Amino acid sequence: MSHQTGIKANDDLKKFFAKCRDGKVRVIKVSIEEEQLVLSDHKDVKNNWEKDFDKYITPLIEENQPCYILYRQQKILLGLNGYLLVGVQILHRFAKKCCTHLRKLPLNKSLGHLRSKTEIHGTMISDVTLNGYIKHKKSAAAPAPLSMREEELQEIKRTEVNTDISIDTKQQTLSGVAFPITQAAKQTILDMARGSYDYVQFRIDIEEETIHLVCAENIPLEKLPSRVPSDRGRYHLYKFKHTHEGDYMENIGKNS
Repeated sequence: MSHQTGIKANDDLKKFFAKCRDGKVRVIKVSIEEEQLVLSDHKDVKNNWEKDFDKYITPLIEENQPCYILYRQQKILLGLNGYLLVGVQILHRFAKKCCTHLRKLPLNKSLGHLRSKTEIHGTMISDVTLNGYIKHKKSAAAPAPLSMREEELQEIKRTEVNTDISIDTKQQTLSGVAFPITQAAKQTILDMARGSYDYVQFRIDIEEETIHLVCAENIPLEKLPSRVPSDRGRYHLYKFKHTHEGDYMENIGKNS
């Protein structure tokens, strides 16, 4: 199995797949024997695909025996390509080496006319049950992880400071105030999200209708009151570092 690209379906398996165009076969187990893909077992359609799923797939799994299981969900004819099958790769408690080889095997290429709609790489029985398949589909449909830029913008929204620098497009930043923020202030908020600062102060320019950065620094909590002017309004963000019920936490609090 050291040369996985040389593993191909044997003639008997190819002939069997040529007979599967009638849609009567629900599940097909393909194993690896003597550097070939061979037919190990198959089951015909009995009920709908949901009812047949756990009834057919689980009994086909053998510990320490890597295999492919092709499972037909529905009859969708794709021209000469035959029926659309759901391809399931079962890896149940196998050695790491076996898992690596099975993941790399070009099953679709080896079987030629077959095209699998979905692939599941399972390491436990629960991965390849109907419930596991449904979870896999939901996970595949979930939104992609946020990029660094998207996380930065999300952090700005959490601090409730407007990131729109257009004077014409105004959103609420303070209670009763709808001014845009300067680029310098916006950049400082991003720096704070990265951990550069613990404390950031802003001022409002009424004439310009803009929020400006006053200062950004790292200060202990006890010095925070000294940064609050008594004769003019300010907007403050402070990263409160503390331990709660044994867990270290960093929360950003706001004050105006």
